[in-house]
Amino acid sequence: MEQKIHQGHNVKRFREILGIEQEALASDLSEDWEQKISLLEQKETIENPLLQKISEAMKIPVEAFQNFDDKQAINVISNTFNEGAYIGNSGGTYNINPLVEIIKIHEEKISLYERMLKEKDEMMARLDALIKNG
Repeated sequence: MEQKIHQGHNVKRFREILGIEQEALASDLSEDWEQKISLLEQKETIENPLLQKISEAMKIPVEAFQNFDDKQAINVISNTFNEGAYIGNSGGTYNINPLVEIIKIHEEKISLYERMLKEKDEMMARLDALIKNG
């Protein structure tokens, strides 16, 4: 029996990986989503127009939400990689350092956070200008 992909869980998983709070995603959806994100993340199937909005807000392809199966990914990883495993041609030597990968993920989170702070500062500056010129 084929297991169905749970799109809501994928939204939550990617949101958490990227370090995006529910409130930030709700704000990016530019609707009254503040109270609805947790309900959205419980839905097995999300309507395509909404999934597209989420995709744009999180900068992740729609297909990631539709196709990612974390249980299958973990199964592939656990059955493929072991001590001395390599990726690529059999003649190559590859050293995969998990700490380097973790650092990359954290750098991406920091970059996203810095971008969000910059956007907030720009919005505050625009609001200040509107108030002064108001």
